[in-house]
Amino acid sequence: MSDDTIRLVTIGRIVRRRRRLLTLLVVTGALVGYGTSVLLPPRYTTSASVLLPGAWEERELRTQAEIATSSVVLDRVAAALGRPAVDAAGLRERVGAEATEGNIVRISGTAGTPEGAQRLADEVAEEFVAFATRVVGDDTDPEAASRTEALRRLVTRTDRRITELADAAGTGKSVESVQTRTELAKLRTSLQEAVEKLEQAAPASGKANMVVMGPAARPSGEAPPTRTQLVAAGALLFFLLAVVGHLAAARVSRRPRTEPEITAALGSVLLGTVDVPGDRAAYRREGRGPWALFRRLLGVDVRWDLPVPRASGDEAGRRIRYRRVIARLRDVLPAPRRLLVVVPDGDGIARRAAAELLAEAEGASASGGNPRLRVVEVAVSEPLVPDHDGESGALVVLSAGSWTAGELSGISEACADAGHEVVGIVLAGPVRARPTRSAGPDRAAAPALTVDDTTGVPG
Repeated sequence: MSDDTIRLVTIGRIVRRRRRLLTLLVVTGALVGYGTSVLLPPRYTTSASVLLPGAWEERELRTQAEIATSSVVLDRVAAALGRPAVDAAGLRERVGAEATEGNIVRISGTAGTPEGAQRLADEVAEEFVAFATRVVGDDTDPEAASRTEALRRLVTRTDRRITELADAAGTGKSVESVQTRTELAKLRTSLQEAVEKLEQAAPASGKANMVVMGPAARPSGEAPPTRTQLVAAGALLFFLLAVVGHLAAARVSRRPRTEPEITAALGSVLLGTVDVPGDRAAYRREGRGPWALFRRLLGVDVRWDLPVPRASGDEAGRRIRYRRVIARLRDVLPAPRRLLVVVPDGDGIARRAAAELLAEAEGASASGGNPRLRVVEVAVSEPLVPDHDGESGALVVLSAGSWTAGELSGISEACADAGHEVVGIVLAGPVRARPTRSAGPDRAAAPALTVDDTTGVPG
């Protein structure tokens, strides 16, 4: 797993083999999200739009949006809402403004109730329009305004004088009078057009006439993140953390899985591999106490990163593997061929394999030559092997991928301290048994391993 590429099948394996733990973590994450939503009060958001007539550049619109959230406007809003304790800094976190297309400044307000959000947005829009109008009015040049008014009065008098001259030109029966009246009419038209252009080019014409485009709509739902979103986010976050944690733990795992790694950790040779019929539960670590029960309830007592047990052959094929191990032991052991079989405590697969080896050795003892085996279970946390009592060495039976290199080295050192030389290693692996087994010679059932109450050593 440490060198493998993470694939979807790996994620699927985690979900299948850790579904109880993942379900518990997802529920815990949902509860955390719910608790967060209880601590955070509900928030509602709505917006009001202010139209800015006339021609505005983009930077001018951005300036107006900044004015809408300035401290001057927000202080007026706080005073209008009757909240003297709330200043502009408190309202700035709940008020926003942005310039949109069409010369529109959209002002948003957030509050704990729909009515409060609606009133806040409307009040900010009104105070912004009032402040902007007053600023534009104050910026108008008084002299320019007086000159414009004087010009209008002069145009009015000129228009009146043109009318008098037209009346004095006669009824238009002569050619001279007709020409005079025509020239005066053209002069009046040109004068009126000039006045209209002057009014259109007047300072701040139209820019002070901002309009609030109706009241803000009352929000019908909470602003994100809602309680449902927080619950879903908490459940998803805990699920992702659990999956990432499983992948990270598998990548940094130091459990040897290959034959060279296991033999190097124990400092001995591999005598063979044997099959133990069983399903995924065969990987379950045995144990007692509340913690072991808790692990079993959550389904974490079974390794998730080990491969699915392969399909098994028939009974005769499995027995051949055990017989070959016994034959190799006969070749390497001197007389009287007594051997101590060491099994890590909690390794159910290795324990069943050791029982099969014991049954195979005792079943063929009548023919002579088979070693006499004595099985002991050793705790990997504090390995302690019985002292040498005439045995020719120790045989370590274990399952691959269940123990770290340090634990295996500890077992090897415990054997050396007790005077036992590790003569070989037998790897046991679970296989899926077929529904029907092929016929084979009768054999005695594998004897159960019993533990002596006084010595604590299985016999």
